[in-house]
Amino acid sequence: MNHYATQKSLSDAVDGGGLLVVAQWEAKPGEADKVAAILDRFLPEAQREDGVKLFLISRARDNPAQFLFYELFRDEAAFKAHQESTHFKTCIAGEALPLLAKRERAQYGLL
Repeated sequence: MNHYATQKSLSDAVDGGGLLVVAQWEAKPGEADKVAAILDRFLPEAQREDGVKLFLISRARDNPAQFLFYELFRDEAAFKAHQESTHFKTCIAGEALPLLAKRERAQYGLL
């Protein structure tokens, strides 16, 4: 999961605010590598979306079954479009979610 589709700086990404979504996943026992492979395919597509300002996915060093998502969208409409995208529906809803033991998500506004 080392793909960066754009060369934006952090200051470029946060300029103008946006909707920040932070998600934490934990894969079911024995499914973590499958989840990581799905996310490897998904991440570059998500990063190329028009309304995505920043999209990062990390895997925990001490527990490789845990994943952290840090997603910054232009606005609520961009987040909705993300969830309606083909790659989200296929990779996330169709393939990854059934492999998870836990999924938490929170939304924030930038200060």
